Amino acid sequence: MATGGAFDEIWGHGGPEAPRPEFAALSQWVADTPAAELQRRQQSAEAAFRQLGITFAVYGDSDAAERIIPFDIVPRVFLQQEWSRLCEGLVQRVEAINAFLEDIYGARRILEEGLIPPELIYRNEQFRPEVAGIRPPHGVWAHICGIDLVRVGPDEFYVLEDNARTPSGVSYMLENREAMLRLCPELFRDLRVAPVDSYPDMLLETMRSVAPGDNPHPVCVVLTPGHFNSAYYEHSFLADSMGIELVEAADLVVDDDIVWVQTIAGRVKVDVIYRRIDDDFLDPLTFRADSLLGVPGLIAAYRAGNVALINAPGNGIADDKAIYSYMPEIVKFYSGGEAKLPNVETFRCREPQALKYVLDHLDELVVKLVDGSGGYGMLVGPTATKAQIADFRAALIAEPHRYIAQPTLALSTVPTMSDSGLAPRHVDFRPFVLTGSDGVHVVPGGLTRVALREGSLVVNSSQGGGTKDSFVLMDDFGPARSQSQRQGS
Repeated sequence: MATGGAFDEIWGHGGPEAPRPEFAALSQWVADTPAAELQRRQQSAEAAFRQLGITFAVYGDSDAAERIIPFDIVPRVFLQQEWSRLCEGLVQRVEAINAFLEDIYGARRILEEGLIPPELIYRNEQFRPEVAGIRPPHGVWAHICGIDLVRVGPDEFYVLEDNARTPSGVSYMLENREAMLRLCPELFRDLRVAPVDSYPDMLLETMRSVAPGDNPHPVCVVLTPGHFNSAYYEHSFLADSMGIELVEAADLVVDDDIVWVQTIAGRVKVDVIYRRIDDDFLDPLTFRADSLLGVPGLIAAYRAGNVALINAPGNGIADDKAIYSYMPEIVKFYSGGEAKLPNVETFRCREPQALKYVLDHLDELVVKLVDGSGGYGMLVGPTATKAQIADFRAALIAEPHRYIAQPTLALSTVPTMSDSGLAPRHVDFRPFVLTGSDGVHVVPGGLTRVALREGSLVVNSSQGGGTKDSFVLMDDFGPARSQSQRQGS
């Protein structure tokens, strides 16, 4: 899809000479700041990221196993009114995801009502019968959700996918904001931008709120698979920001269905574990017996109600893109109302008529693996080669149930630094939604990912994308107030 036909969130369809009225001040800041100065600030941010070790790993890339994620100095901005609407839809969707997970691992009413084909659950690799019948502490399954959104017009937002297992990227959100505060303080003087620096406090409060029992000072830890993991920086960053221990499997032991961590002062009972290890490797006694990353007996302690796991094992079923295609029905089933945030139109290739349409229009569609992530296992028809289309055609015919397809949307753009100066580049957005025993909270910001290559619609960092800071305005360009003030949503 040509970038030129997309809606630009700052410039609208009029270009830099005729920006959207609400963003005239921001557009003027961009115009008044020399390109060389913008480039200098951007390079300063990336140098700071390199010094701090803010990297991501690209598996299978021997030339650059660790990379600095590209950062763009021009922020993405949400007006307060549109943010309020987004929050309503996000809260509704995350509440439905939690209700769905509670149901399919419990009473399974949605299957009895025939809203979802049972085989989509029972034959799904992400469905974990090992946790069926377990109710997490306080009934919360998806404590941290990243709901990926795309925009195609002034008031047109769509959910692209749901991330309810271990959504990453929040460390980039926080470091991007830190860089913008340091490098572009004038923007925060002119705009009342909602702060995001309270996220670690919000996350820690969420973790404490779902601790089992009545311990007024529950012990919380972050469980990482280790420094070779692509998101290890984020694991370390979050543990440090919350002031809690970052642990690996060897640091934990389960004794009599209670989890303990070894400290200098001796063994300490663990109440809450923010696990960043996939289900398969979480407990070798329950899942993969060959896992060296997990904690033997952890699921038994979880089943006994002695520890909370964030996010809950089994959540991956809610990330599945075939299940995603039923989310409007899922939301309505559990909330009683229509979904406030619609899905992108989705063709389920497991259905014969949908498969026929997809095969006839492969050069127009985006085709995805139902369990894919990171931009891998995906075909972008309009930019694909004939050989790539032929390969996907064969794969679809062989295993149609493994794929869904969607129209190629003209994703919105935001002005972005390029080799030739400022130019529109496509973006998506991952807001972070926290659910604890006290309800659902949307962080007033998020991770904007930007496709740095001209015309590209693939924003993933592993596929050449970068990030921007995401401003949520507390009012429409009113007088500024201190960034240290906290605001939830």
